[in-house]
Amino acid sequence: MVVRPDRARLPYHRVVLDLAIEISECRLCPRLVEWREAVAIEKRAAFRDESYWGRPVPGFGDPSARVLVVGLAPAAHGANRTGRMFTGDRSGDWLYRALFQTGFANQPGATGPDDGLELSDAYVTSIVHCAPPANKPTTVERGTCRRWLEAEYSALARLEVIVALGGMAFDQMLRVLADRGAPLPKPRTKFGHGATLDLPGFPALLASYHPSQQNTFTGRLTEPMIRSVFAEARRLVDGR
Repeated sequence: MVVRPDRARLPYHRVVLDLAIEISECRLCPRLVEWREAVAIEKRAAFRDESYWGRPVPGFGDPSARVLVVGLAPAAHGANRTGRMFTGDRSGDWLYRALFQTGFANQPGATGPDDGLELSDAYVTSIVHCAPPANKPTTVERGTCRRWLEAEYSALARLEVIVALGGMAFDQMLRVLADRGAPLPKPRTKFGHGATLDLPGFPALLASYHPSQQNTFTGRLTEPMIRSVFAEARRLVDGR
């Protein structure tokens, strides 16, 4: 997406706000539109009295962020319900606890859009903005939604570090950076927890396993592991 000239003259925070509005109105992927809206009508029994967001979920955080956190997609009964990235599910509990412990969040939990959570120097988004069936967006859907990831990357002008949660987010960020001329190493860097890719003139790319229940319940990802990734992000932006 190209920012229109009139928006380019707006204050920086307004550009990010306008982008969030555009994302929330997207209907480009028919399968995802149908699924997210069906989930919002049927609901989970535990949330039957709540109003679901049921739309694309925009990124969330500090528009002056130096750290961009990129996940996979909104959870059907998490962000698709609350309307805020990684909010209302166990993956978000792990993520925001790690951000709190490393000074990027003012509290360790995220239950809903009015819970008082604020991010400082961090912005959270995903490579797909709609909840997908079985939490598996197709290759076409990831490609279609990439325009929004590219627009968010461009709008966050102070970025120094990108934390990719999971292999799909890592690969998609490599594509975004390559398209902008980042000097990617050859052979191509493989995803692995804790991997760090330094790119002169571009944000550093850090990799973490996604804090999904599949990873946290099995012990593949532990709290010290995810915290260490964000501690490294803190070290890089603060020069410690």
